[in-house]
Amino acid sequence: MAPPNTQKRVKGVSIFRPFVYGTTAKPFDPETNPKPEGTPADHTHSWTVFVKGVDDTDITYWCKKVQFKLHESIPNPLRTIENVQPGEAYEVHETGWGEFEITIKLYFVPESQEKPQTIYHHLRLHPYGNTEAEKEAMKTAPEIISWCYEEMVFNEPYENFYDVLTSPMDRSKGGKGGMGKGTRVMKGGMVGSVGERTALIPLTSRPGQPFSRETERNELRRLREAQHKVDEMISELKKEIEEKEAERAKLKGQA
Repeated sequence: MAPPNTQKRVKGVSIFRPFVYGTTAKPFDPETNPKPEGTPADHTHSWTVFVKGVDDTDITYWCKKVQFKLHESIPNPLRTIENVQPGEAYEVHETGWGEFEITIKLYFVPESQEKPQTIYHHLRLHPYGNTEAEKEAMKTAPEIISWCYEEMVFNEPYENFYDVLTSPMDRSKGGKGGMGKGTRVMKGGMVGSVGERTALIPLTSRPGQPFSRETERNELRRLREAQHKVDEMISELKKEIEEKEAERAKLKGQA
């Protein structure tokens, strides 16, 4: 029997850690992506499902292992990945022909004493787009990327886990914890540390790393433009309705 938990939670504190999860798929091609020997004849793509830090930052100090539940038709559909190096991804490589939902379960380090958290992701093998230009661009894309940005929030973590999350030192080398150099206390009790252990995302995007403050700004601008367009459409529709109502009233008066 496990010993009773005598730790206290750090009240009034929430610590978040961003990460990225998703899939990357490549259609088989004799030149750019040849089919490995022994691959079933009906398999059309190679693909990877992963969980990693934003901008490849280390998440192993809070995420101990990741379990991926694949489609039951795939041999050994339950894959558990652990003992990855800091900065590397928890990932599974496979081949196939069909899309399906992947269950992803994140297990935290023992200091957290928290239950695993489950997320879901749809494996995407084929390009999708809203406009003809997007569809054409995706047809020639070397990879089909379906990535998601997410934040794991630890509300009032236990003292030892709080120490792990906020210490910039390498715990695997026996470093002592605490609010060390590089720790940043944010508004509302949010805590993030700079350096190797960070809750910040990059200022600008770069190839292979699409999530950044720049991406966020561009998305907000796109949403504002879409909202403006919707407002214009609503205004035009109201004007058209008013004109139709006036015409109906006129015809009714002549009857």
